Amino acid sequence: MGDVSMLFIVCVIPVILISVALHEFAHAKMADLAGDPTPRFYGRVTLNPLAHLDPLGTVMIVITVLSGFGIGWGKPVPVNPSRMKNPRWDHFASVAAGPLSNVLQATVYAVIARLMMATGVLAPQQLFDLSNPLSIILVMGVMINIGLALFNMIPLGPLDGHWIVGAFLPERQRIQWYAWNRNYGGFLFLSLIILGQIFPNFDVIGMVFTPLYPRIFQFFFGF
Repeated sequence: MGDVSMLFIVCVIPVILISVALHEFAHAKMADLAGDPTPRFYGRVTLNPLAHLDPLGTVMIVITVLSGFGIGWGKPVPVNPSRMKNPRWDHFASVAAGPLSNVLQATVYAVIARLMMATGVLAPQQLFDLSNPLSIILVMGVMINIGLALFNMIPLGPLDGHWIVGAFLPERQRIQWYAWNRNYGGFLFLSLIILGQIFPNFDVIGMVFTPLYPRIFQFFFGF
């Protein structure tokens, strides 16, 4: 069991690094394409995972991935919407690019898995084999990326969701929404995480995400 656990960790770490790096790179690249030089100035228009890792967010992913569904976050990409061609919607596109990149990555892992099962290279039951490196990478590639996409859609700062919600609000409400999140969003977000770890019965995030595991697996792998 110890060997399997070590194999699992060794296989999952690269998946985590790639998932987070592409998520944050997508934010940075979209902002860069929209005319905002800020991400490039801070060295974020890069695929180097080290430029995008947030210590707490990465630890969160590693801890939760052991339960089969990685949720966490990378280092926020600094952007200046006022430097973009269309500040409101270019910023929205930059924010949405992160979660969408994770959905795309999950789809790639799932397509590879389905092709391998269809051609007989990988039997469906092998996807549950934690001693098979390929199975670990394919399954966790889907679960980690969908976990990151959904988790980042929570509408609390500093997660992507609060920016996405704000983009659809009238200007006055949008300013108030961002101000509220700036003052209280991060505190509430961390409180939910800590509360869930100390008191499992009050794990709001877990209550929302746990029922999704089998449905996501079935959607992407077909069984």
